[in-house]
Amino acid sequence: MVDHGHPIDTILAYDLYDGLTDQPRTNQLITVADGIIKDIQPVGAKQGVPSGTVEAKIVAPGFIDIQINGAADTQFNEEPTAEAIGQIAAGARKGGTAHIMPTFITAPGSDYTEAIAAANKALETRVPGVLGVHLEGPFLSPERPGIHPRKYIRPLEQSDVDAIKHAKGTVLLTLAPECQDHGLIRQLVASGVHVFIGHSNAAKAEVERAIEAGVSGVTHLFNAQSQIAARDPGVVGCALMRPELFAGIIVDGLHVDLQNLVMIAKLMPERLCLVTDAMKTLAGTLNSFDLYGTTITLNQGRLTGPDGTLAGAHLAMDEAVRNAIKLMEISPAQALRMASCNPAKALGLSDQLGTLRPGYRASFSLLDDGFHATGTVVDGKAFLAH
Repeated sequence: MVDHGHPIDTILAYDLYDGLTDQPRTNQLITVADGIIKDIQPVGAKQGVPSGTVEAKIVAPGFIDIQINGAADTQFNEEPTAEAIGQIAAGARKGGTAHIMPTFITAPGSDYTEAIAAANKALETRVPGVLGVHLEGPFLSPERPGIHPRKYIRPLEQSDVDAIKHAKGTVLLTLAPECQDHGLIRQLVASGVHVFIGHSNAAKAEVERAIEAGVSGVTHLFNAQSQIAARDPGVVGCALMRPELFAGIIVDGLHVDLQNLVMIAKLMPERLCLVTDAMKTLAGTLNSFDLYGTTITLNQGRLTGPDGTLAGAHLAMDEAVRNAIKLMEISPAQALRMASCNPAKALGLSDQLGTLRPGYRASFSLLDDGFHATGTVVDGKAFLAH
């Protein structure tokens, strides 16, 4: 049974981060109507608040996780259903995430069409927090498979483009552009699909061709992609320097060296999107699971295959925010933008989500003063920690 939350009319933020300014506004009353922010006004010391008002130490724009493979003992690849998406969204909400792009990784043949159908149904049945679907593969480079099963990696074909066009809502596709027909990439972009580079060994010239075809981002920056070399910046260097490219980043202290985190926070703060890349262990009870014949084990916060290859992450979005503040040496406002405003821009949703102002969707992340999630509000419906 999907929890659809309970509707709220007002929420009192003792500190409000609106996604626009660096300093929070204090004692702000947010009024909500029909899932939309109606008004935001300061509350005077002697002014009462309406009965039933939800109160939170910190209110920020709802976190948007553009790459989440599983949560709450549920893996999207294992269960490509609308019900599974609902479970994953519920697990993500425990970390303050309001909206997700459920992520389906490389699988046999055209199995990804089951993920598209599941996400379509989740949207039709209004599963809370679902924006669409993220397909990470199978159109990757066999030279950079990461934990993806290499035997299922293959090039993009016209039939795939036709199938992906049936996806509803927001669609994100991660591929290796050097392995694809760029005419097919152009067709996808023209249909509204957001195409990111990932699991790619592309050189600079190949990345530039991909940008010309409409590619607009990089998936899990630094991981499973060509690095900066003396005579070729690779995918990483292009992501740092090309303003057209957003980038997802896993800030768990395991996937990316701390010095690299500080560097990218200085070079591309408005284009970085915190992602969890979470697997089914997040907000779950399991310590190991099978991924297409490979045993994935959780040990001291690290998910790996038998050979030590990182296999997603055991990370919640509120933890990613706390880590970003500490490890990237940035302000809370910057970290919160990386969890909300920047992903909204990357997905073309910045006119609806990512900032708090009248007319925008009433989606909030509620946090305590240590930036631990205490609840979420998704399109005017509250899900509060007990």
